Amino acid sequence: MKLELAKRTSGKKGENNRLRREGNIPAILYNSKGEGHPVTVKGEELKAILRGMKSGLLSTTVFELHIDGKRVKALVKEVQYHVASYDIEHIDFLQLTDNEEVTVNVPIQMTGVADCAGVKLGGFLRQVIRSMKVSCLPKHIPQEFSIDVREMGIAQSKTLADIALPSHIKPLSRMNEVAVVVGKKAGT
Repeated sequence: MKLELAKRTSGKKGENNRLRREGNIPAILYNSKGEGHPVTVKGEELKAILRGMKSGLLSTTVFELHIDGKRVKALVKEVQYHVASYDIEHIDFLQLTDNEEVTVNVPIQMTGVADCAGVKLGGFLRQVIRSMKVSCLPKHIPQEFSIDVREMGIAQSKTLADIALPSHIKPLSRMNEVAVVVGKKAGT
């Protein structure tokens, strides 16, 4: 995803409010050492990208940021929203370096939900864990993980260990944690 950024001089409240009134979003671009540089994102450009993105994949999407003729790869580290309008108020980006590992929360999607055997028998499906923290090089960042729940019966569960991880991805979560379970409805 390509995104145009502009440098800004300060991060004062008055300037940030002016940027928001103009339809822009104040942001910080952090490098791997934790040093932050204030930048501005064009609000309409970001909204267009977010509208075309599958829900839940923002944390694993690598952006190609264009700043003063330079191209930088980055992840969204944090997003702050307005409490009433839910408009984006501020974004933190984390600059990626090709040979440095990065820690990412990768969303977990369930597949085969409509065909789940336990649900057909009257149970209900509950996803306990929605993301898994992993460490990998930027080129290996997965968009999402999936767990197939088709064959699960009532009172059965699957753990994070049931997710097939490529060898170049290191899990940072406890793999014995339950990720999804088929429960039994009361009275059945």
